[in-house]
Amino acid sequence: MRVVVQRVRAAAVSVDGQVVGEIGAGLLVLAGFEDADQASDLDWMAQKLTRLRIFADAEGVMNRSVVDAGGDILAVSQFTLYASTRKGNRPSWSRAARGEISQPLFERFTALLTQMLGRPVPTGVFGADMQVSLVNDGPVTLTLDSRNPE
Repeated sequence: MRVVVQRVRAAAVSVDGQVVGEIGAGLLVLAGFEDADQASDLDWMAQKLTRLRIFADAEGVMNRSVVDAGGDILAVSQFTLYASTRKGNRPSWSRAARGEISQPLFERFTALLTQMLGRPVPTGVFGADMQVSLVNDGPVTLTLDSRNPE
């Protein structure tokens, strides 16, 4: 499982011109899945995201998590995180899990985030053409991979 996480002041996802999910301050999480992902990958990632200390404390040091800061999480499924650009100029998506595998993984992942955050996690619409808007705070943008924890 791979994610791109951005600390945001606000973020929203729209489908056909209608906002389907939005948050104020918190984390925008773009999440991609591969066939080999298991419950342990989802759990590791959800714990990492909800505990990641990238919000400022009273001294201005990144020392608080999204939970500590009272922030929200907006999760958007993003199969393109598994693009391969080794050959040619057209990315290959062969490593990304197909929808019948990735959709249940995404739903379980957002359920875990909801549980750990203590409130609902808005999402986009799985498989839809989505437009994501955000105000990146910092900017702070990180990539995480459950198969390659650093």
